[in-house]
Amino acid sequence: MAETKIFAGPRVRRIRNGLSLTQTAMAEALAISPSYLNLIERNQRPLTVQLLLKLSSVYKVDLDELQGETSGSAAQLREVFADPLLAGELPGDQELIEVAEAAPNVASGILKLYRAYREQSLRLKDLTGLLSQEGHGAALSETRLPMDGVRDLFETQPSYFAGLDAAAEAFHARLSPADDLLTALREWLRREHGLAVRTLPIHAMPNLRRRYDRHSMRLFLSERLSPEEQLREIAMEASALAFPDVFTQTLDDMPLSGGEARRIARFELARYAAHALMMPYGVFHAAALRARYDVDLLRARFRVSFEQAASRLTTLQRPDMAGIPFFMMEIDNAGHRLRRGGAQGFPQARFGGQCPKLAVHSAFTQPGQVLVDRVEMPGGAIFLTVARTLEGPQAGFQERVRRTALLLGCDSAHAGETVYGDGASPPVPVGTACRLCDRQGCLSRAEPPVTRPLGLDEMVTGLSVFDFQ
Repeated sequence: MAETKIFAGPRVRRIRNGLSLTQTAMAEALAISPSYLNLIERNQRPLTVQLLLKLSSVYKVDLDELQGETSGSAAQLREVFADPLLAGELPGDQELIEVAEAAPNVASGILKLYRAYREQSLRLKDLTGLLSQEGHGAALSETRLPMDGVRDLFETQPSYFAGLDAAAEAFHARLSPADDLLTALREWLRREHGLAVRTLPIHAMPNLRRRYDRHSMRLFLSERLSPEEQLREIAMEASALAFPDVFTQTLDDMPLSGGEARRIARFELARYAAHALMMPYGVFHAAALRARYDVDLLRARFRVSFEQAASRLTTLQRPDMAGIPFFMMEIDNAGHRLRRGGAQGFPQARFGGQCPKLAVHSAFTQPGQVLVDRVEMPGGAIFLTVARTLEGPQAGFQERVRRTALLLGCDSAHAGETVYGDGASPPVPVGTACRLCDRQGCLSRAEPPVTRPLGLDEMVTGLSVFDFQ
């Protein structure tokens, strides 16, 4: 009578690994050679009835665990690969059976991911239907606005433009402004370009920050702007007039599509050049090191705002004189992202910035206060964050104050180089965004994760309505 042969190498290997045994130790207990056990685990030799009984008696293994079929997992995998997106990937079922046999945990992960994908597809379908019912139309355009393309470009590339920085530093040296850059810039604009700067009351220019009248050669600034913001507007205009070729070259080096995108990018570069002129690289870098990157001390030293000093810190990446690679993010009190950037680009994948537990959201309840946190991501990465509210243009009696919040961050490895790293509290567990975070029992969770199926149970209620398995 022929012996029944069972090829179950991956299962034997899982049993051995679960018991923390070496092949030599298990082979000795089963009275076979280590090389023979190695062949069994690689499915090059079968498990005989005698070996099955030996495994059962020595390790108390359920024989069904070794002889059981994987039809359940294989059938579920077959359903996944029947999806039109994957239908042409496999010529037959053999590979699915091998995956279910050799890597059941991987098979389980594929099934969970596919369930999350299906749930998300259904949500998007429902959203499209809702928009259609409300008259927005089902054919939503995939075309991106020029502003979106420029924003992504500035967020993903390092916030350092060597040509603009060098030109601004040289221009500052020519001006020799001592401690009064504002007066020096006004005088230079009048002397070199016949351009006068005037500040207008709110009723004369209610909806504009500034206006350049080329006919009368006057630059009008709104009295809504703080002195620091007025200085930046003047510095932007002066930079564009002082070294226009550098702006053109920088724009030519950027992958921009269309005149509108180029115009928006020019404005962002003008803001960058203004900061470089107000805070020349070499002097600012030296001051940042002395102050251990204390933003309040730097703003006082250079007579700039908190936002301007923090933004400048994210640009210190000159190869021979680099600073800490900071990144920053500005939001409004509704959580809308206004801008992001960083010395090495904004770390979207590692940090995200959309977790409601970040102190940048709490800053609105403590206007003007600097909030320092260390935060830990699900993967173990730890960041040092500094958050503070920013005041917008001056509002009138019956106008709503525009207040935003800024988050300045860096890898915790640099915490000791900053004043904010002294006595930092234990890390706060956060995620990149609720949709991508699988931390269980989070009191701040605002949305269910797309990567985990919801664990709804009539008999059990968790800390969040978005409990998941």
